[in-house]
Amino acid sequence: MINLLIFVLGSLKGYKLRAIISSLGIAIGIISVLSLTSLGEGTRTYIISQFTQFGTNIVAVIPGNVKTIGIPGVFGGTTNPLTLEDAEEIGRIPLAKSFTPIVMGQARVEYKQRGRSVYIFGVNYKATETWKFKVDYGKFLPQEDIKKQSSYVVLGPTLSKEIFGGESPLGKKVKIGGRPFRVLGVMEKKGVFLGFDINDAAYIPASTALKIFNLRECNEIDVLATSSEAIDKLVEDIKNLLKKRHRGEEDFTVQTQKDMLETFNKIMNIITIAVSAIAGISLLVGAIGILTIMWVSVNERTSEIGLLRALGTTEKKVGILFLLEAQLLGLIGG
Repeated sequence: MINLLIFVLGSLKGYKLRAIISSLGIAIGIISVLSLTSLGEGTRTYIISQFTQFGTNIVAVIPGNVKTIGIPGVFGGTTNPLTLEDAEEIGRIPLAKSFTPIVMGQARVEYKQRGRSVYIFGVNYKATETWKFKVDYGKFLPQEDIKKQSSYVVLGPTLSKEIFGGESPLGKKVKIGGRPFRVLGVMEKKGVFLGFDINDAAYIPASTALKIFNLRECNEIDVLATSSEAIDKLVEDIKNLLKKRHRGEEDFTVQTQKDMLETFNKIMNIITIAVSAIAGISLLVGAIGILTIMWVSVNERTSEIGLLRALGTTEKKVGILFLLEAQLLGLIGG
């Protein structure tokens, strides 16, 4: 067996360039498979961590039934908006530990000569509890009538640094969409959510956001369940409540983090299979490359094969020699 390996190594040494090209094809295929598969798993882990940084017991309510979206306008039906009153009623459900209406828009935040266009979140005073946010200094939005259009704002740390520099923003007035707002506090640094920097944002009362963005409904209502075991019952209670408020129509969608992660996992599984198949093709191409080169090698080395046969080497052993050569090329590439 050792003699066979020595012979095979000698053969490869005689065809260095051919051996290098064959091994390189296999190496590229294996690297492609491992890299793309690792990328898919890394993306999956990243997305899961992004969702769970706000807690795992959040239920999201969004307007419109995602299963029965019709054509808007003359031929389409109308969707009842999710109102601030809907949010308040949901917050009274016993299994709802906290709730936050969300009204989202984009506007320029200005202080003196500095300004920055950022996302503005219209929320209520419970947002910090619902999302597990913390105020770095100052305070968050006060508890007051949800319909009161107060002109208070809490800044993200990045936004605060950009427009105030080293100056304390507390008590100062900034303009959002041309309207003055008094700064109450600055949020603790949280991180990035799906590529969106939530540190570079501002938080104002939801009713005020509806006014300045000229909207009549919430983009979403987030509800924090009392426990993970209570989520299913909470979803049922939310659906029953909103159906009563919306004249029996289920013109909304209630999603749990589990639902969203399951949907994401299905998508990622399909993508992973597709990507692995593409990477597998490159590996197959490398294998075909070795097969082709070995075929050419056999045709070129007929005199060598004839000499081996004349020296008493059996046809089986000659075949084993070439198989070992192909396996060694694959092993080197791997």
